[in-house]
Amino acid sequence: MQKSTYTCPKCGNRQYESFVIRTTGNFATKLFNIQNKKFTTIVCTQCRYTELYHASSSQLGNILDFFTN
Repeated sequence: MQKSTYTCPKCGNRQYESFVIRTTGNFATKLFNIQNKKFTTIVCTQCRYTELYHASSSQLGNILDFFTN
């Protein structure tokens, strides 16, 4: 649990959890299960309201994902 200047827009809570998720983008990445889209999520610890922010993904991460699938 982290504390910062974040305030949940739904309930006003100031505590949150942060996670990173990766997803596929287009047909080719879905076909080969290459998860080349990266998002950071901020989840309110009280009401579970979730915000997604697009994060940059590295080419090395994409290559490693391809070989370790």
